[in-house]
Amino acid sequence: MPAQSNSPTEGEFLKLFRDQSQMKNRRAKSLLIALLLLFFVFVFYSPAQPRRATKRITNDARPRLILLIVVDQFRYDYLTRFGDMFTSRGIGRLMRDGASWTDANFDSVPTTTAPGHAVFMTGAWPSQTGIIANEWYEPDTGKKVKSITDDSSLAVGGKEGEKGKSPRRLLCSTVGDELRLANRDQSKVIGISTKDRSAILPAGRRANAAYWFSTDNGNMMSSAYYFNQLPEWVTRFNQRHMADKFFAQPWNRILPDESEYLKRAGKDDVPWENLDKSSSDTNYFPHVITGGLNAPGRMFYKGLDYTPFANDILVTFAEEAITNEKLGAHDAPDVLSVSFSANDYVGHRFGPYSQEAMDMTLRVDRQIATLLDFVDARVGLQNTLVVFTGDHGASPVPEQAAIMNLPGRRYQKLDLLDFVEAGLKKRYGRKDRPANDYVRSFANKDETERGIINGNFYLNRAALARDGIDVDECERVVGELAMQMPGAARYFTRAQLESKSISPTDVVARRVLNGFYAQRSGDVIVVFEPYNILFDLPDDPTDPRSTATHGSPYSYDTHVPLIIMGRNFSPGQYLQPATPADIAPTLANVLQIQAPSCSIGRILSEAMRTSEPKRPPAGD
Repeated sequence: MPAQSNSPTEGEFLKLFRDQSQMKNRRAKSLLIALLLLFFVFVFYSPAQPRRATKRITNDARPRLILLIVVDQFRYDYLTRFGDMFTSRGIGRLMRDGASWTDANFDSVPTTTAPGHAVFMTGAWPSQTGIIANEWYEPDTGKKVKSITDDSSLAVGGKEGEKGKSPRRLLCSTVGDELRLANRDQSKVIGISTKDRSAILPAGRRANAAYWFSTDNGNMMSSAYYFNQLPEWVTRFNQRHMADKFFAQPWNRILPDESEYLKRAGKDDVPWENLDKSSSDTNYFPHVITGGLNAPGRMFYKGLDYTPFANDILVTFAEEAITNEKLGAHDAPDVLSVSFSANDYVGHRFGPYSQEAMDMTLRVDRQIATLLDFVDARVGLQNTLVVFTGDHGASPVPEQAAIMNLPGRRYQKLDLLDFVEAGLKKRYGRKDRPANDYVRSFANKDETERGIINGNFYLNRAALARDGIDVDECERVVGELAMQMPGAARYFTRAQLESKSISPTDVVARRVLNGFYAQRSGDVIVVFEPYNILFDLPDDPTDPRSTATHGSPYSYDTHVPLIIMGRNFSPGQYLQPATPADIAPTLANVLQIQAPSCSIGRILSEAMRTSEPKRPPAGD
């Protein structure tokens, strides 16, 4: 019997090979499944994943452009009086798509242009910024100075030999300053206005540029503080002589039917709009501005400030700035502030309850619409954060207030000064001590004037020391004498303010304290009753006198709009009290930068989104 072989047959060998191959395939599939499971576990169950579930505002979500829009002398009630007549793309768009605070008030006095514009981007009151008024007396130099006076620089684009302007007297940093510090000057910061102080102060000390309108030659001008010659695009703009196109052009009502004006603002030709001859204007429509000239010149350019055409020039120039400086097109956010000054000039000439003020309000709505449409096309409003506000309100014309049974009266600064100086002579005067120089005198250009400005009395401390008069006592005497003048309500002394002997619940006193900066303010500050206005003659005799004004601690001067529109904010009305000092810290929070150096405002967190708004699905 032959021996049996242990080797597999051919069929067995093939079966074994197939079994081993199948086992290897199963192992490979198992390994592949295991690897896939590990991959999905890593991707979908990573411990970092929950942090991405709620998308927070990061650097990528920062706006590419911060656009601050200020309308000078824009009272809050213009939103309620005329809001139903605004277009859907201007202030109406801001009211609809923005977060609006209905109770936003300045908490300092005086409520004037320079202090207001210094607040927006510093988040601080004049007691910190040092910008206590449009102009004040400087005790160290014995001169009257403006908030942006800078004799160390020259004007660029103005008249030959003209001194420059700068933010050197601004003591605090701005949002733009902090932004440029944070990113090593990658951001551009530019301020634009008809007024020099309104262009310079919001932009800050480290701004790339500030531009304003020259009433000497009709140019947009600047200062050697920023550069020694105008950028080429500004020169090209000035060569267009845009201002000259408005010479003798009539300013008519924007609405064809006067009935709406009569219903909301009253008659046009009224006696309290008592324009002096230097205005070369009438107190009724149409207004034809020539400045009394036969061709464009200085008096025409000064008169142009009192028309909506000045705002038209500003919008066109802002568009040129956005285009040529490529604002909003950089990796770092840019800042542009645009302040419309013509509304203030018109308000001073005709008052807040005039057809002219109403027409300016309707027109600035449309001018802002033009600007926002341009920004939307160039930058995208979804990439822009827009802030809209006013630098102060305005009081009714005193004579009009009196007709409306309000306690309106007009007083002149020199009347108060004469009243107080006569009382000082009576109190302290002797044969060897006439007591006629206890109120200090200051140089103002080529003249000398006695030291009362913005309701501030500046005492002559050298004269008081010479005559052995106690300064604190003299402050009280001056205050009590001022109270004997009709219309005067309260006074505050330097000793009282420096010791902060003020109750924080006393609103008027707190606003005076917030407006007091010891090195620049006076020794006695007088506040008048509501609707009682202390006027002063303009420095320039070619400037017309004001019919109406502002500056008080009362609501008609302090209450302003505050609207923020951008993807970081939820639209709607907010009833929480707010102030313009809240703008700067809120912007700093959105930009994720250090708040400005003196900022004391609060972050307006009630309107801020904590996550990005959900985007609609494609095709919706």
